[in-house]
Amino acid sequence: MTNFNYGKLTTSLIAVWFVVSLAASALHIFKTDPGRPPLAFGIAALGPIVVFLLWFATSEQFREFALGLNPLTLTLVHAWRVVGIVFLVLYTYGILPGMFALPAGWGDIAIGATAPLVAMKLVTPDHKKGFILWQVLGISDLVIAVFLGTTAALFNPHGIATSAMNVLPMSLIPTFVVPLLLILHVICIAQARRWHAHPYSGIGGQLPVSAA
Repeated sequence: MTNFNYGKLTTSLIAVWFVVSLAASALHIFKTDPGRPPLAFGIAALGPIVVFLLWFATSEQFREFALGLNPLTLTLVHAWRVVGIVFLVLYTYGILPGMFALPAGWGDIAIGATAPLVAMKLVTPDHKKGFILWQVLGISDLVIAVFLGTTAALFNPHGIATSAMNVLPMSLIPTFVVPLLLILHVICIAQARRWHAHPYSGIGGQLPVSAA
């Protein structure tokens, strides 16, 4: 299968994934009674990541396609995370608990605000370590936010619930946006580990990688 076909296939899969997450949210499938584990929520958030990792590990063609994507573009995508200010607004109005909303909001704002700088300055073999570090920080922000979002009620059972994250439009963040962004981080780290000194094309292009 050619890279072009893989591009069409992955684009279609992402579109289907979004529609399924949207429909499941509209049908309130992710709503969970207090005291019960959010199984549907967990499957929706972790399932796509597991599928990607298995596909990436077992298919050499797909792996080469993913590693050939332009890391500058993949990094710039994270710039939208400045909208994490929404978490801070919802906290201010008492809709989300501070234990979750504050670190999730400020973490997203920090990653989103620095994404353009990282994309323009660190996507080079000379800045490989700094690029990987930023990607790791981006993953940490996502993981911490998900952890705090799912455990806030355990630490403060009588406080403000995170139920707003179980319904539209916020439910799309943990079931679609977070897993997708985490996958992009993983791809960028895998790419950086194979960088060599050859230049790559513009924002829509691909970065040559070596097997080293």
